Amino acid sequence: QVQLVESGGGLVQPGGSLRLSCAASGFVFSSYAMSWYRQAPGKERELVATITSFGGSTDYADSMKGRFTISRDNAKNTVYLQMNSLKPEDTAVYYCHAAHVFKDWEYWGQGTQVTVSS
Repeated sequence: QVQLVESGGGLVQPGGSLRLSCAASGFVFSSYAMSWYRQAPGKERELVATITSFGGSTDYADSMKGRFTISRDNAKNTVYLQMNSLKPEDTAVYYCHAAHVFKDWEYWGQGTQVTVSS
């Protein structure tokens, strides 16, 4: 059974940091590019960051560059999102996403809430 389980969300003050984790199971983790998306209330889901299957390349949405860092540990089947200098506009549900590098297979996690507020 495929599972993507996010954790690490919560309430943080502006300027603070959080580290999200996504633990994967039920598929060959190293065959998938991993991404984080987010969806704020009343807005469409947007891509936050992507990392290739072995972590050799990363990409970020412009508004996250320099503040967020995506990484992965294929030995632990886990992808991370380190978020620094958080802003109220970063408040959203953050989702983990897996996309097979060759086939049209993809999976989503259930999401973790991040709230940035004083």
